[in-house]
Amino acid sequence: MKVIDSRAVIHETAEIAENVTIGPYAIIGENAKIGEGCNISAHAVIGKNAIVGKNNRIFQFASVGEEPIDHSFHGEFSQLILGDNNIIRECATIHAGTAKEDGTTRIGNNNLIMNYVHIGHDCQVGNKVTLVNNAALAGHVRVDDFATIGVNSGVHQFCRIGAYSFIAHMALITQDVPPYLMVASSPTSPCGINIEGLKRAKFSTQEIRAIREAYKIIYRQGLRLVDAIEKLKVMQKEISAIERFVTLLENSKRGIIR
Repeated sequence: MKVIDSRAVIHETAEIAENVTIGPYAIIGENAKIGEGCNISAHAVIGKNAIVGKNNRIFQFASVGEEPIDHSFHGEFSQLILGDNNIIRECATIHAGTAKEDGTTRIGNNNLIMNYVHIGHDCQVGNKVTLVNNAALAGHVRVDDFATIGVNSGVHQFCRIGAYSFIAHMALITQDVPPYLMVASSPTSPCGINIEGLKRAKFSTQEIRAIREAYKIIYRQGLRLVDAIEKLKVMQKEISAIERFVTLLENSKRGIIR
């Protein structure tokens, strides 16, 4: 059963699934699709072409899937694809993609996006990511699964944040962050691995020991990155978790945080 307030503004081409609740003065844009079980609060905005999956909670004054802020955007196809079971809190902004890529910003499943978070155009956010209040992702940022980005932190365009990493409050990220890392904010720098996060995720003692050793190979042995990668490739044959290091390091376009 749909519960749609009579004061909501819904475009005639929008598709609203069953069991959706839409509050007063919410706006649902042209060709938007809202999946089953979503709850869209008062004054929230869902942009043109947005695809919103199932059981998402979008709080008041959030702007989800509106046009990108980009000088090159001139009305081309642009959309946001949002997965399932996400929580998007008050005043968060998530912009649709641009023609610089495929026109799509993508957000996965089970993410917590807190107050005033900004996710720029063409970003790719994985699953079970936590973005704390006022965190900001510039355009074309990729955030891998289970990462946490702290309050008031900013991520430069085209950077990648590795899986299970933890970015401290007020950090300014201008290069890629390998998986599993803890990143300090003053100054912004790696400061070990995210031990507590790995334990909560039920990584084994052997895996955590290997991840710690991989960190030392990258940051403590004075190796060139190409040489560090070769040593990690040997390690990944025994511990599959090390593969995330290798994949990010080999594909890094901005270099990694040092």
